[in-house]
Amino acid sequence: MNGKAVAVCGATGVVGREMIRVLEDRNFPVRSIKLLASERSRGKTLKFKGEDIPVEVLTEDSFNGVEIALFSAGGGTSKRFAPAAAAAGCVVIDNSSAWRMDPEVPLVVPEVNPHDLKWHKGIIANPNCSTIQMVVVLKPLHDAAKIRRVVVSTYQAVSGAGSAAINELKEQTAALIEGREYPPSVFPHQIAFNVIPQIPQKDAFGENGYTSEEMKMVNETKKIMGDPSIMVTATTVRVPVYIGHSESVNVETEKKLTANQARELLRRAPGVIVQDDPSAQLYPLPVNAAGRYETFVGRIREDISHPSALDMWIVADNLLKGAASNAVQIAEELLRMGL
Repeated sequence: MNGKAVAVCGATGVVGREMIRVLEDRNFPVRSIKLLASERSRGKTLKFKGEDIPVEVLTEDSFNGVEIALFSAGGGTSKRFAPAAAAAGCVVIDNSSAWRMDPEVPLVVPEVNPHDLKWHKGIIANPNCSTIQMVVVLKPLHDAAKIRRVVVSTYQAVSGAGSAAINELKEQTAALIEGREYPPSVFPHQIAFNVIPQIPQKDAFGENGYTSEEMKMVNETKKIMGDPSIMVTATTVRVPVYIGHSESVNVETEKKLTANQARELLRRAPGVIVQDDPSAQLYPLPVNAAGRYETFVGRIREDISHPSALDMWIVADNLLKGAASNAVQIAEELLRMGL
């Protein structure tokens, strides 16, 4: 593959740094790289392949000569700058929620719906982290038995809320162990030794009682799977884990699948690793998924309350498969398809 001129927008953030690392780790064909961020990152440098790359301040003119731009700088920034980048001839892969449900923008997980890349108009949306890991597992089951309904409860790591959230968990845990108070500032409640059934931290709840994160999982799943008839309900919860989102998922199918049939389908599925031997206490754990590109699934069993449903436990690194590596995989697929 010929080398590409690449930009990373939001380069100094948690996901932006992971995008840079994934480009290097996966040996993406980078001819040149621009690292873009806000004014407060002016003067910083970040390493790429051993070289110190200066961070540039993001402007509408930042994308001249850039072919692929990975965005992870928030919805407002994406709404403002992604169209300018696309107008400059750059393909934008955006990690924010700004474009995900736009009917003119494909929402892509390469293991599930790479064909949707064919109709992009310069902007491609990277799905929500929790949605990505779930649909990678759902796709082979849907193809085999048609999914009717999904009930998911998530256990989401604090890194999904950024570096300040990681620091709050770290410092609050230490303070409480030492008997000191540490009032929350990032989260609405104490996160150390606690779980919070509210994501995001602010302006979360809609009129239907669901949070915006929960509705993302509902709506994005239907769009990615290309099937609006799939019924989805979600409860999203923040837990005191640094990296790695976990999900308890119940899947009702039109055609019955046994647990063994599901395991065999998932063992053959791209990007999925089955870890399912309860007798050996083998099942996915966030501490083991951290730093891995794959999605892990286990605790696969037939739902004793329903004749055609399965229960399972899904875990993935939310910064990698849930964000950075999915974005880079999209870029790789664009090159492979000549788009």
